[in-house]
Amino acid sequence: MNFLTQDIKFLHGVGPRKAALFNNELSIFSVDDLLRHYPFRYVDRSRFYKLSEITGDMPYIQVKGRILQFKKIGTQRKQRLIAIFSDGENKIELVWFQGIRFIVNKYKVGVEYVVFGKPSLFKGRFNILHPEIETPEQLPPPEKMGFQPVYHTTEKMKRGFLNSKAIQKIIFPVIKKLEAGVPDTLPVYILQRYKLMNLTESLINIHFPKDSKALSRARQRLKFEELFYIQLNILFQTNWRDKRFKGFIFKKVGNYFNTFFNDYLPFELTNAQKKVIKEIRADTKSGKQMNRLLQGDVGSGKTLVALMVMLLALDNDFQACLMAPTEILANQHYETLMSFLGKMNINISLLTGSTKKKDREIIHNQLQSGENQIIVGTHALIEDTVQFKNLGLVIIDEQHRFGVVQRAKLWAKNTQPPHVLVMTATPIPRTLAMTLYGDLSVSVIDELPPGRKPVQTYHYYETKRNALLGFIAKQINEGRQVYVVYPLIQESEKLDFRHLEEGYEFMKQVFPNFKISMVHGKMKPAEKNEQMQKFVTGETQLMVATTVIEVGVDVPNASVMVIESAERFGLSQLHQLRGRVGRGAKQSYCILLTGVKLSTDSRKRMEIMTRTNDGFEISEADLKLRGPGDLEGTQQSGIPFELKIADLAKDGQMLEFARNTALDILEKDPELQESENQILRLQLRKMRTNVINWGIIS
Repeated sequence: MNFLTQDIKFLHGVGPRKAALFNNELSIFSVDDLLRHYPFRYVDRSRFYKLSEITGDMPYIQVKGRILQFKKIGTQRKQRLIAIFSDGENKIELVWFQGIRFIVNKYKVGVEYVVFGKPSLFKGRFNILHPEIETPEQLPPPEKMGFQPVYHTTEKMKRGFLNSKAIQKIIFPVIKKLEAGVPDTLPVYILQRYKLMNLTESLINIHFPKDSKALSRARQRLKFEELFYIQLNILFQTNWRDKRFKGFIFKKVGNYFNTFFNDYLPFELTNAQKKVIKEIRADTKSGKQMNRLLQGDVGSGKTLVALMVMLLALDNDFQACLMAPTEILANQHYETLMSFLGKMNINISLLTGSTKKKDREIIHNQLQSGENQIIVGTHALIEDTVQFKNLGLVIIDEQHRFGVVQRAKLWAKNTQPPHVLVMTATPIPRTLAMTLYGDLSVSVIDELPPGRKPVQTYHYYETKRNALLGFIAKQINEGRQVYVVYPLIQESEKLDFRHLEEGYEFMKQVFPNFKISMVHGKMKPAEKNEQMQKFVTGETQLMVATTVIEVGVDVPNASVMVIESAERFGLSQLHQLRGRVGRGAKQSYCILLTGVKLSTDSRKRMEIMTRTNDGFEISEADLKLRGPGDLEGTQQSGIPFELKIADLAKDGQMLEFARNTALDILEKDPELQESENQILRLQLRKMRTNVINWGIIS
């Protein structure tokens, strides 16, 4: 058996119980998995100090010496153990409050030990609390002592005696075995061309670095490998998909498109909208299946672009569908399309979970006969009973709210997959887009339609609440509507933030003459829709809500967004919430209300939000502040990998370099058939056995 594929339970010091902890807590099953559990920081243990060199500001100290005596102090219930330790010239106290019996039995007076820990000053004398103690034989040889790895672990693992130090002791003998060499995962020509460290040396030096230079080279090699294979996999699958699936050819721009453009277009298209329509037009007549991501801030006119692309499909005798994540958003899309199309003779339907059985049957029959040309809906569209005569175009709005498998079901609604346009109002940083959506072409609408005024954003502290309430009253009395968003539904003992129910009662007391809606995610759908509709129609002037209104409520008359405890929200979420206002011609406002005491990150977020309305600038800042795993939608988007060492916020240049390398290789050898590229095929095969092949799903 290959050593790297060996089950970790057979490693010295592991066994079945600890292996189960590795399996369940860190998804580590094999030796290779363990080696790819990289340290997150290092402690420099390259020098030994004399006790005479200790100062109060040292983060740690490492000394060699012997224990002269043990003494126990205090009662049986509240006891501490002190060992007098000497380096031959001076003495220091080692102190333990726990595990006293274990310490006394394990460590012997007069034996040489290496002691490592943080020195503290107590009553004029230095001591080391709960130090690490080892015999010199237990430590790596002097040349490997420089940087000691520190590993991520969990509370459950620590309780099972698998802290960072224990992991280090398990990995060290594994590293010793590696010195004989392991097969590389990158071709020789890549290693030579970019002067990369080989895999054996990289794994040795990432865990037990020879020096800082070796650590840096190991990191570079392992980061490149990780990002390179992600990009190679995406691009290889995209090539495979393009060859296997031919696209419907939309040959003509016909009567539907031209009539709408000439007679019904509500306002002149922005240059960004024109550019995107040209890009989509080029895709749909290329003979390849379109898979395009359309990014655009809230209010940038994505729906109008979507409609014009649907009219292209109709001109070429195809049906089109638009899927939205919520009923209220599907309803709004349907009403928007109906208002755009005016008196054009187009059969358009709405299909949601609320559609009555009788109406549903009619829609099903019209879709199968081809009489229904455009269908707007929710998850109801992916039900098996929904069949099309000739579906040529699928548009998915706010796609991160759908599972990948759900989206794939729309693919299967035709024997030949339809063109796919994915839309999002959540701007995605470039590095994240290249990784999450690297198999999609990307279009961006980066300007607002004429007449839209940028939302003015202000940061208020709690102390200005009375002034804010006066501003809300003034806006409502002038005929506007207001959102107030809270982070919590019910009071939390751990978080002392104002919560929704308290806020609702407070608003009722402060504004007894105004009508108020309340909406949150735990409501039944019908109740939630009823409350939202009251606000949409203007029956209520104030909406008190949680983030359920982040996507899906379009009320041009709403001019104020108040975000309570704004420090609790990430940048992308704050930006999405702000996008709920500023949809009409009147000036709109977003008020970020926070406590007075803010963390450095919270202050940065407030500063960025008040400074810019640019969603892409905000998303880049959010990536740097929070990392890719926390960004809205990332976890739901079908991301097929977990980055072990690369960081999308910091390694953007390397990601681009890795992608370009993959593109160059596939341009010369699209099928990876050359002998020098067999190693690449092997690694891609391994990747595909570990994850669902998202590369063929839009």
